[in-house]
Amino acid sequence: MSQSFLTYEQLIDKLENEKNLVISNRQSAISVLKKIGYFALIGGYKELFKNPTTKKYNDGTRFEDIVALYKFDENLRELFLKCILKIERHLRSTISYYFCEKYGENQSFYLDANNFSIYPKFQADVQRLIGELNNLATKNNDYAYINYHRKFYNNVPLWVLFNGVSFGVLSKFYILMTQDLQFKVSREFKQLSEKQLGQLLSVVTKFRNVCAHNERLFSYKTKNTIPNLPVHKMLNINKKGNTYSKGLRDLFAIVVAFKYLLSEEEFDKFKDSLSNTIEHFSETAKTPNKQEVLKAMGFPKNWYDI
Repeated sequence: MSQSFLTYEQLIDKLENEKNLVISNRQSAISVLKKIGYFALIGGYKELFKNPTTKKYNDGTRFEDIVALYKFDENLRELFLKCILKIERHLRSTISYYFCEKYGENQSFYLDANNFSIYPKFQADVQRLIGELNNLATKNNDYAYINYHRKFYNNVPLWVLFNGVSFGVLSKFYILMTQDLQFKVSREFKQLSEKQLGQLLSVVTKFRNVCAHNERLFSYKTKNTIPNLPVHKMLNINKKGNTYSKGLRDLFAIVVAFKYLLSEEEFDKFKDSLSNTIEHFSETAKTPNKQEVLKAMGFPKNWYDI
């Protein structure tokens, strides 16, 4: 049975009287709910504040603390998306360069299944990819630069087409490339094999979608994992069995991925910005404390030092 519709005033009453949430300024709280939405704010960020037994908020939990966590997550999304877009730009340039270096600039080459992986298990994926690329190159009218090349040259080179594809399609393109081209692309990044880069891109794609769609990021976890990399051993992250308990499918996994996918200068700037974002939240919110949030993010306690 679906939940009944409640007015903003009724929602505030429910949070105060039934859920044990402290609301010092009802009008301010209503204003926040109007801008963010009850489900996005309360439904998305309540877990760290609730008593698992009573299902009510811990004594003293303030509405402002939930808003602070929401804004912290919003800042995280902006920071992580900014870095993912840099990686995306690097990939667009690198993949199109090496593909066209081998096959040429005519669109017929990236629409030819013979120029992708020949493994039987990938053939259905290759056909789907070519279908998406063909639709963008020959039918889609959303991009002026693609329309221009289609109209005046009757050809859309890959380096032009790639500006209109999603990170997911870009990731698929890399994974379905022939191994010699994967090798060349992976050499552009730090100590990554062809397979490792593909695994990183698959996970980064999921987190990019979370950022782009304004979903909860700080505690998000993917089903897939990034590979065990030398940095995991260097960081001495807690290990269970033959794998690590952190930094594989949580937000810290993307920090690890950034270590390999960003330049050293870019990563250092990101790390400092991330540290400042975390510290600002810990100074703003009464609860939860910083260690609780870091745990939900999959971060080791001394993540910055290591």
